[in-house]
Amino acid sequence: MDIFSYFRNKGIDTLDPAFYKQIKIWRSWYNSNVQKFHKYKVYRGNGTSVNCTRYALGMAKKVCEDMADLLLNEKVTITISDQATDAFVKEVLKANTWEELGNEYQEWKAALGTVAYVVYIRDAVVDEAGNMTGGSVGINYVEAANIYPTSWQNKVIMECVFTFIKIHKRKKHIHFQYHKLEDVPGENRKQYVIENTVVENTTGAGHELTPEQWEEIPAFCGLAERIETGSDQPLFIIDRLNMVNNADEDTTNPMGVALFANGIDVIRKLDLEYDSYANEFSLGRKRIFVAPEFLTTQGGDVVFDPQDTVFYELPEDYFKDSKEAMHEVNMELRIDEHSKAINDDLNWLSFKCGFGTDRYKFEGGQVKTATEVISENSDMYRTLQKHELVLGRVLVQLIQTIIRAGISIGIPSLKENTAVTIAFDDSIIEDKTTERQNDRQDVAMGAMSVAEYRAKWYGETLEEAEKNLPEQFGDGGVIP
Repeated sequence: MDIFSYFRNKGIDTLDPAFYKQIKIWRSWYNSNVQKFHKYKVYRGNGTSVNCTRYALGMAKKVCEDMADLLLNEKVTITISDQATDAFVKEVLKANTWEELGNEYQEWKAALGTVAYVVYIRDAVVDEAGNMTGGSVGINYVEAANIYPTSWQNKVIMECVFTFIKIHKRKKHIHFQYHKLEDVPGENRKQYVIENTVVENTTGAGHELTPEQWEEIPAFCGLAERIETGSDQPLFIIDRLNMVNNADEDTTNPMGVALFANGIDVIRKLDLEYDSYANEFSLGRKRIFVAPEFLTTQGGDVVFDPQDTVFYELPEDYFKDSKEAMHEVNMELRIDEHSKAINDDLNWLSFKCGFGTDRYKFEGGQVKTATEVISENSDMYRTLQKHELVLGRVLVQLIQTIIRAGISIGIPSLKENTAVTIAFDDSIIEDKTTERQNDRQDVAMGAMSVAEYRAKWYGETLEEAEKNLPEQFGDGGVIP
């Protein structure tokens, strides 16, 4: 179906469809499956062409994997000062496979520019007064192609439509979930309302199903047509790379761009070079052209094994003017030239993606990644710091939204305004060892308290650090 035709029929305004075509292009490079590039034809000069598949290094996916691993890995810690709230949030994240999908969607963010996390309540019971009890908190993960902003301010998306695709009896259905702000009747405030619609994926704008028809599809059974949240805080969190979106002429576009969006020309050249490198071995393999009598049996054994692929039979008249009965061909392989060209462009791609140079090296026919620590003055460190500004805010918003959802279903002892601390992985930063040693010296001389040191290096709040101090340090957290 044409989603934008559906939006027009509903009177919903969103971004220009051309931008979503750009997202499809980024996905094709991420998958190393670009039309008319990775599948191509070679003209043979006799009126015929040969269909070919281009070898690809897959660097678009590689840079996205690396960015995801640097931003969100097992060393990133989330600390919530209130213990009961911390335990609840950690349980929700675990139940929604955050450790796996969190990193996966950081990769999708790098590949397509934007992802979203939509918090919802599953299996809750609502009484006549509108109070919810029971149920649990869930998280839906959404990638860029299924995010359609409808209102935004200063790049902050206020209202949005999310789409979810479900298959039932071999038919595709699209669930439209519209999060929008509405005035609360009789009150001087607004609240978020969620409107759900299910559309069968047919030609044109699709066929919209009635709520009664939803009940026949297990994925939508019990889905409410309209939900009033009672809150002016959204249940969705938008996560994007901290880069200017130059893929759209509309400078107000609140969506992000792919990490490699401005390096596609380099990725194209890398795949051309790698394809040539791979074909160098295929087309340049040794061959021996021999006369027919060496490969045929006429009452005796053949001179050469007919199953050996190095031999190629030529017509008898090919050798009639030559004294030799066979001719050896050894093509010279241009390995060094290809390797140098690939390494040069790997440096360019690394630079364009914010990793600096020398991040990748082509060696032995494959790409190797540098694993050494980096300096705080390096391009990579500054790039990570820039992206962590957005990701840190996103993680705090996600946790706060989970807490509010837990409070709404009556989970006891949750504190909405508790302090949340995000400690990103800094194990690859070279200067951190020196900084930590200097802080230890400050603690020894009394210029820094042990609690301050613990809060800084253990990802704890100051209050939590003071509680976790060994008894010998006393209440002040200063070495006695």
